[in-house]
Amino acid sequence: MKTLRVGFIGSGFIAHFMAKAMKQVRNLELTAVYNRSGAQELAQFAKDNRLGNCEIYDSIEEVCQNCDAVAVLAPNFARVELVEEIVDAVEGGVELRGIICEKPLGRTIAEAQRLVELADSVNLLTAYFENQIHMRAINNALEQLQPQQKTMGSFTLARSTEEHAGPHNSWFWDPRKQGGGVLSDMGCHSIAVSRHILTPKGKAPDFLQVESVQADTSLLKWGQPQYRKKLKEEYGVDYAETPAEDFCTGLVTFRNPETDQIVKAQFTDSWMYDKQGLRITMDALGPGYAMEVNTLISPLEVFIGDDAADAVADAETALEKSTASRGLLAVQPNEADLYGYVGELEEMKNAFLDNRDAYLDWNYGLDITRICQAAYMAAEQQQTIDLTDPQVSKELDNYQSLISQGEGAQVL
Repeated sequence: MKTLRVGFIGSGFIAHFMAKAMKQVRNLELTAVYNRSGAQELAQFAKDNRLGNCEIYDSIEEVCQNCDAVAVLAPNFARVELVEEIVDAVEGGVELRGIICEKPLGRTIAEAQRLVELADSVNLLTAYFENQIHMRAINNALEQLQPQQKTMGSFTLARSTEEHAGPHNSWFWDPRKQGGGVLSDMGCHSIAVSRHILTPKGKAPDFLQVESVQADTSLLKWGQPQYRKKLKEEYGVDYAETPAEDFCTGLVTFRNPETDQIVKAQFTDSWMYDKQGLRITMDALGPGYAMEVNTLISPLEVFIGDDAADAVADAETALEKSTASRGLLAVQPNEADLYGYVGELEEMKNAFLDNRDAYLDWNYGLDITRICQAAYMAAEQQQTIDLTDPQVSKELDNYQSLISQGEGAQVL
């Protein structure tokens, strides 16, 4: 069995989560990490867990020279420049099989389109990492319900929610660097996974055609004075000047091009969920059947009383974005698998070794970026965006939301 060697550009939160997931994937090694903050810890983790002889390199070219596929896990604002350097390395003679990009592919449609063109220019295989589509809970439910779907028809409504109390890093809070707020950060998850649930078995991930998008973006918690103060003190971000949305909700209408059946995807995302920690919920309704997922329902709980709270280890070892260290706490023993990171790594590895694009490639990532930007436009204009209108699609190509320009005070 061949092994795929992967190099990481980025050594922050998501890179460490990916490394944890790699412990559960055979024939996949982490062999190179770009020398930035967190690289030493990441490389040591890889060696300690026998993920490969991982070394730290000072240039993008050196990373590419020491792997078969490179994963761009760096902050959103750095993506285009990094991929340009990767392409330069390949054009200079470095042999690279494929390239991976963590969601979102771009902060704007133009940025995502640029990344697609760069990868195509040197014939790199691509993988767009959207972990929730690979969640076993969802895909096992879809498989279990295949007889019902075959007899009664596909799901007609899917609803997805992702919520936590807010990001860890300052650049996530800065709409100019991140590309917006919670819609850009987590709405892309919810839109993609809802579309996945609605897609008939055996069809491509972009099979359902987008008809229209409605959305609302709001600043409900982090615009209040005490929370603005906290953001400025902890992250140096001023939400009085450059706010982003901490709550979004919307509705995407899709059409099945074979049957003309209209189906709906409803999404809700927030950075104001002050409960246990990260919560992902999905449900879907079909004619005579349904499914439901809630990641906070765990087979394991622990209780920590006040007297013992001082001895608590990092609460996030039990649950991502945990907000409590005492009381009755939900524990997820294997978050990397629960959220789909193991599945997306496994699928990417098999695809690249077979010399084909991943199930979710960068063109798919571009498509999701387009829907997210249409949602921002819908919220700004307070109207439904008709994506079957060629003029609207043309406007979207060069659109940049007011929030991502740092002008969110006009619309929030």
